[in-house]
Amino acid sequence: MASATPPVRIGSRKSQLALVQTTWVREQLQQAYPDQTFAVETLHTQGDKILDVALAKIGDKGLFTKELEVGMLAGDIDLAVHSLKDLPTNLPEGLCLGAVTERVNPADALVVNPRHQDRQLADLPAGSVVGTSSLRRLAQLRHHYPHLAFKDVRGNLNTRLQKLDAGEYDALILAVAGLERLGFGDRIGQVLPVEISLHAVGQGALGIECRQEDAHILELLQTLVHQPTSLCCLAERALLRTLEGGCQVPIGVNSRLEGDQLYLQGLVASLDGQRLVKDQATGPATDPEGLGVELAHRLLEQGAAQILKEIFTQVGRHEP
Repeated sequence: MASATPPVRIGSRKSQLALVQTTWVREQLQQAYPDQTFAVETLHTQGDKILDVALAKIGDKGLFTKELEVGMLAGDIDLAVHSLKDLPTNLPEGLCLGAVTERVNPADALVVNPRHQDRQLADLPAGSVVGTSSLRRLAQLRHHYPHLAFKDVRGNLNTRLQKLDAGEYDALILAVAGLERLGFGDRIGQVLPVEISLHAVGQGALGIECRQEDAHILELLQTLVHQPTSLCCLAERALLRTLEGGCQVPIGVNSRLEGDQLYLQGLVASLDGQRLVKDQATGPATDPEGLGVELAHRLLEQGAAQILKEIFTQVGRHEP
């Protein structure tokens, strides 16, 4: 009798959204490889443990990924499922991005307290308290809606919605993807257009990280790869890597694939929302990273370098 093939161990954060995403990945792999078993193993990450401090104040590199990466390098797990927007653009030596899944709606969404039902951002009364943990969202919304008040919000999605409904906030800005994946799509009051809020790099897609030399796992992951999303996200991540941005830096993007051409829009904003540097570039889909680097340099030349220098000075980092 042949010995049983050892299970492929999939690492995940313990949050509800992370587990929903990881379960979906496991199901896709199980369907593609019915003779292979797949087991989910969960870990708490630093970002999950520290819920009373703004993300921008506790660092931006690997807040939601480091413990999973340590597990992969130690051989305790074989791959890890991340929201791609949480995955740093520079990965630890020995690890790689094995697959990017098909992106769902990457936009940001407005969710309002029931007393503001049917209102959109532009209709909220002056002084309304809008919750967000993202400096990217904060800077863009401050720019477009200076009459609103903004307050940091942490915790999982259920906790945030409870705070909203209890009256601590008049509205929240959350990712459409997370709301829909957890069955809260009916709470979306407005999907923010790109003219108001460019989304985070990788938002709406999942990134599957694994060991660079693990040919077996890399082969298994090919069934999850969505090439159009991969090309768009490679361009977005190259832009972010060149700007050296993270949770602490208001950087937004939007991308799409049209035939053999890749379109990329990027933005860098000052923390107060007073200055927005925005541009776009189009290039062959065969060189997505080159397009991201090109647009990043354009943004830097148009004033993003000064904005980033000021932000990095405030948080004790070096500008690119």
